[in-house]
Amino acid sequence: MNKIGDINVIILAGSRDFGRCPVTSCLPVALWPVVGEPAVERLLRLLAKQGIRHATICSNGDTLLLKKTLTSIDSMQVTCLDEPLPVGPAGCVRDAANQGNEELFLILPAAITSPPDIDSLLRIHRAGGSQLTVMLEEPSCDAGPDGPGPGIYVCDRSILRYIPQHGYSDIKEGVIPEMLKAGGTIHSAKLDHSVGSFRDRAEYLLKIGDYLDNVHDSDIPFPHSKLSGSKNIRLAQSAEVHPDARLYGPVVIMDDAVVAEKAVIFGPTVIGRGVTVGKNSLIVNSALWDGCRVGEDCQIRQCIVDFGTEIGHNSIIQEKAIPFKEQGMLRNSLSSALASVGNAACSLQRALRLPLDKLNDKLPDRMKSHGANILPWFAGGLILVAFLWSYWSVFRDLWQVWQQSDEYSSGLLVPFLAVYILWSRRADLAQCTIRPSLWGLFAFLAAQAFRFFGLFLMFGSAERLSVVLSIASIVLLLFGWQVFRKVFSILIFLGLMLPLPRRIHYAVMLPLQSWATSSAVFFLEMLGYHVMREGNIINLNGTTVAVAEACNGLRMIMAFFVIGALVVLLMKRAWWEKLIVLISSLPIALFCNSLRLTITAIAFTMLHGQYWENIFHDFGGYAMMPLALGAIVLELWLLTRIVTVPVEKQVISASK
Repeated sequence: MNKIGDINVIILAGSRDFGRCPVTSCLPVALWPVVGEPAVERLLRLLAKQGIRHATICSNGDTLLLKKTLTSIDSMQVTCLDEPLPVGPAGCVRDAANQGNEELFLILPAAITSPPDIDSLLRIHRAGGSQLTVMLEEPSCDAGPDGPGPGIYVCDRSILRYIPQHGYSDIKEGVIPEMLKAGGTIHSAKLDHSVGSFRDRAEYLLKIGDYLDNVHDSDIPFPHSKLSGSKNIRLAQSAEVHPDARLYGPVVIMDDAVVAEKAVIFGPTVIGRGVTVGKNSLIVNSALWDGCRVGEDCQIRQCIVDFGTEIGHNSIIQEKAIPFKEQGMLRNSLSSALASVGNAACSLQRALRLPLDKLNDKLPDRMKSHGANILPWFAGGLILVAFLWSYWSVFRDLWQVWQQSDEYSSGLLVPFLAVYILWSRRADLAQCTIRPSLWGLFAFLAAQAFRFFGLFLMFGSAERLSVVLSIASIVLLLFGWQVFRKVFSILIFLGLMLPLPRRIHYAVMLPLQSWATSSAVFFLEMLGYHVMREGNIINLNGTTVAVAEACNGLRMIMAFFVIGALVVLLMKRAWWEKLIVLISSLPIALFCNSLRLTITAIAFTMLHGQYWENIFHDFGGYAMMPLALGAIVLELWLLTRIVTVPVEKQVISASK
C-alpha cells in the first residue's frame, strides 16, 4: 500500500496566458499570491505539512522564474521540469515519471487556493481500484455546469502505456479515450471541497473571495492579526487604516499597508504588503499586490493590480488586470537581436508620451485610457492604419471582385470566418509562448518583393497573394514559430478570399461548363426525358436551355470549399478525416450544380416568363446550400460510425 511520502506529486504550472490577460503575460498564474504567498509556494508548503516528500513542477519556459521565487522547503525534494514546447498534462506525467521510480502519481494544478487532503485522495483511489481516478468538484454558479474541472488526477505507473513517447498529450482528450479503447479502468469521485483553481483574473478574484469567506485565522500569513470589530476584516499589526476609512469584509490588509481617510473598501479584497490607498478612493472586490500605490479619488472594481504598480489620481478602472510595465518588460525581454528595436521604441515612447497624454485628457471620459499608457493602443492602431493604407488599392480591388463576380462572392465571408476560427482557438493560443522571430522580417521582405514583382509585371493575383503572405510574416515576426504553427491553417484559409489567377480561371471555366452540360443531360435522360445536346445548349421537349458560363459550377466549388474548410478547421478529428471532408467538397459541389441545372431545365419546360427564369437561375444555387451541408453532415456521421468506439463499450469499460 502506497504511503503519502511514497508518491510523486506532479504540479502543472503551465505557461503564461499571453494576450488574454496582461498580468499573466508578465507573471504565470502559479506565482499569483494567495494572501501574500505565491500559489505554488503555498501549495508546496501545505503538501510538505501533509507528508509529501517529492514534487515535480512542470512549466513551459518559466523554470528560472519559479526557482528564483520559490523558497526552499527542507522536508521536500522539488524537481523543476522546463518544457520547451507544451507537452500537456499527460506529457508532464510521462516526463516526471522518468525522474524517479514512484508507482503512484498525483497531478495537481499549481494555481489553487485550497489544496485537497492527500490522504483522502489516496483512500478514494484505492477504493476505486482503478488505474486512473478523476477528481471532480461541484460546479459553482459562476462557472456554470460545463465549466472546467479542477484538473486533479490520481494514477499509477501503468498509465504510461497509454501516453505517447514524445509530443503533446492531454489526459481528458488523449489518455482517457485510449484507456477506454484498450479496456483500462477509470474511476471518478467528488472532492469534499472546492480547491479554488484559477486561470485568469475573473477566476482568481472569485476563488480568492471563496477563500476569504472560509479562511481560518491560522491560515493568515501574519501571526498576530488585529480585528477591527468584525471577523471578516483582518489587519496586520503594522497596517495603518485611517479612522474615517470604511471597510466592509471580507477584507485582508497586510503588513505596512496604508489606507487613507475616507477610503472605502468592499470585500472580498486583499490589500498586499506596503500598499497605499489614497484619500477618497473606492476599492471593490479586487486584489492589490505588494507595493502598489493607488492615488486619490480612484475607483477600482474587480481588478488585479500587479506588484509595484502606480495608479494615478482620479483613475476609474473596472474588470482589468493592470500589469507593472517596467517589470513586465524585464520579464518578457526579447532576444538580443531585437534589443536595438526595443531601445528605439523606448525613445519613441518618451518622445510621444507627453503629447499622447494631452490627447488622452481631451478625449471623452468613456474613451480615456485610465491609469494606463495610451502608447500601445496608438502603436497598434498606427500599424493597422499603415497596413490598410499600403494595401488599400488591393482591398478595393477585392471588394469589387466580391461584389461583381458570382464565382468569388463567397470570398467576402472568409476574413470574418477566419476571425471566428481564431476566437474559437483562443484557449490554445493563450498557452503559446511568444518568442518573436527575425525570420518573420525576412519573410515580410520576401512578401513585399513578391508584391512588387506582381506590380512590375502587372500580375494582379501576385499582389493579392502578397496580402496573405504579409499577414503570415507579421504573425511570425511578432509572435514567433509556436503561434505561427497554431494559426498556419487559418492563414491558408485566408487564401480562399482571393480569386483564382485569370489564366487558371479561364483554363477551368470551359471544362467545367462542358461537364455541367453533360451531367445535366445525363440526369435528364435518367429521369426519362428526351434530350438533345448542341454544345452547351440543351433541347428538352421543345424547350431550349442554355448552360451559360455562370452555370459552370465554379461558384459552388468556391463556396463549398469555404464551407468544407470551415468545418475542417473547427472539428476535432484525425488529419485523414479532415482531408476526406475537404477533398469531398469538389464532388459535392459538382453534384449540386448538376442537380440545380437539372431542376432548372425541368422547371423551364413547365414555367414560362422572365420572372420565373430569373428565380430559378439566380436563386437556385441557394437551395443547394442545405443539400451540401447535409452531405457534409452525413459524411461526418459515417466517419464517426467507422472510427469511434460505440458508446456502450465506453460505458462498460469505464464501469470496470
